[in-house]
Amino acid sequence: MKRTRMFTITASAVAAVLALSSCGGKQEAKPAGEGGGDCTAASGQITVATGNSTGVYYVLGGGLAQIISDNTDLKATAAETGASVQNLQQLASGDYDIAFSLADTAADAVNGDADFKQPEDISALTRIYSNFTHVVVRKDADIKSVKDFKGKTISTGSPKSGTEVIANRLIETAGLKEGDVTTQRLDLTKTVDGMKDGTIDGMVWSGGLPTAGVTDLFTSNGKDVEFLDISKLEDPMKEINPVYEVDEIPADTYKGVKAVKTIATPNVLMVRNDMDEGTACALTKLVYDKKADLEKVHAAAKDIELDTAEAPDPIKLHPGSQKALDELNK
Repeated sequence: MKRTRMFTITASAVAAVLALSSCGGKQEAKPAGEGGGDCTAASGQITVATGNSTGVYYVLGGGLAQIISDNTDLKATAAETGASVQNLQQLASGDYDIAFSLADTAADAVNGDADFKQPEDISALTRIYSNFTHVVVRKDADIKSVKDFKGKTISTGSPKSGTEVIANRLIETAGLKEGDVTTQRLDLTKTVDGMKDGTIDGMVWSGGLPTAGVTDLFTSNGKDVEFLDISKLEDPMKEINPVYEVDEIPADTYKGVKAVKTIATPNVLMVRNDMDEGTACALTKLVYDKKADLEKVHAAAKDIELDTAEAPDPIKLHPGSQKALDELNK
């Protein structure tokens, strides 16, 4: 099993000052079935599955864990992981209690498609912000579209990540076949290193805005790399999963970089269906009651809004979460 790093973070901290300690193996989770029916969280321990250490999931997941610990009787910890696919597989198996995930991967898990052999017994606390697909290439690689990935070396993200799912679907919808692209299944840190030293020609990353690793790449090597506009692949991507939509990475999200159209995917916080209603209700309310604290952790949290809290089909809200959203919208 992939080793994980557990951490907590204060609401005003940033990724550079996260306190980390190492551990591995299955985590003990104790809240299910113990909370009240009146939107009160259980007591015990709870774990949050996040993502790569230079990505937004990791930073916001640490912030969420701290907020849970500070405002409920739960002691929350957060783990660095490979992200969406791994998160949901280990959520379903009981290793984690809350999981960050891209909505396309969550839909696969609910339906028992792609990386999931059977429908998983999971549901959403809430939809949060959207991930933006970053397709960045080296200028000397002569890549003007995803179709030009043919014969190139491309990082498709960590194994079992939502980035890898999206990258493989982009390659497929561009008409490329297995073997046309030399894929490297690298986490974001190694991906950025490869882009800097020229050992990879391009990268796909799905993340919130801005992502620290991408900021690092454009800050240190901006003259050597550029974004691709992948918006023309929206229609074939929607045929695979309707959650995909065209959006824009605004100008100067990465200093000095022009706006670029891309494909965005909603993010969701997922839990097992056996989480008691009171805990699910309390955790959902906490996301919105303490949104300002999450914004201090990362700017992506500004896009967490009640009017977009419903999870996209076929993902269902946990009954406790639905109760919380009904009360918050009164």
